[in-house]
Amino acid sequence: VGVVALADGVRPWAADAVAALHQLGLEVVMLTGDHNAAALRVAEEVGIDRVVADLDPEGKRREITSIQANHGRVAMVGDGLNDAPVLASADLGVAIGTGTDAALEAADIALVGDDLRVVADVLDLSRRTVRTIRTNLIWAFAYNVAALPLAVTGSLAPPVAAAAMAASSLFVVGNSLRL
Repeated sequence: VGVVALADGVRPWAADAVAALHQLGLEVVMLTGDHNAAALRVAEEVGIDRVVADLDPEGKRREITSIQANHGRVAMVGDGLNDAPVLASADLGVAIGTGTDAALEAADIALVGDDLRVVADVLDLSRRTVRTIRTNLIWAFAYNVAALPLAVTGSLAPPVAAAAMAASSLFVVGNSLRL
């Protein structure tokens, strides 16, 4: 009499990846085709907030749609053929670089490897980029609102206007380089 039991091992960095997502204020949900008991074991080990198990690809898509309706934007990380439709329907699809070609093609971002700790880095960089773009737009708009009327009425000498425009451009470039 014998028993053979197989289970996927949890990557050593998985808990760090989930913790980094939590530090960004994100809820982490596991959508999986695996059995509930196995999924709950992994979720408990790495600190995942919620688990929905025993899902086929259509069930994952429905769950993503439900999360979008209730919580707003959703990022999905996946690597398999059955993840491709969900990666495409998420607001941000992130494919694990070692995954299937279908997942890589359906995703918005493809990771180079399989270390999910970089997902938090990608999301943080995206947030900082949007914040920088908004700052640059506000600066450029404020500059134009102040300088254009002065230039049109002749109150601003052309060399001063040119210097102010160059300073504005340097500010925007310098602000962007902070990223």
